[in-house]
Amino acid sequence: VRLVESGGGLVQPGGSLRLSCAASGFSFSSRYMSWYRQAPGKERELVAGISNLGRRTDYADFVKGRFTISRDNAKNTVYLQMNNLKVEDTAVYYCKAANSWGEGTQVTVSS
Repeated sequence: VRLVESGGGLVQPGGSLRLSCAASGFSFSSRYMSWYRQAPGKERELVAGISNLGRRTDYADFVKGRFTISRDNAKNTVYLQMNNLKVEDTAVYYCKAANSWGEGTQVTVSS
């Protein structure tokens, strides 16, 4: 299993970023996929998840209405569109499939 996140960076409050997670080594279209994040000094927390065919999505309360998870099974990729970013969204964002994790991508929200 290999998960490679990309799309992180530095953005001002109120800005947007789109994260991508390219997956390989397993049957992507059969797996629930999720995004987690971990801020300095804090535990890793669930941000959003999506069912294998994209029919169901789950969101943490703190991102509802701002973040959107989606997937493209033809490209073995899951996305996280993040809008109206806040300083408290600063964290390393990780992609997860079953018990496998990517290396993460840093998102920094700062003016």
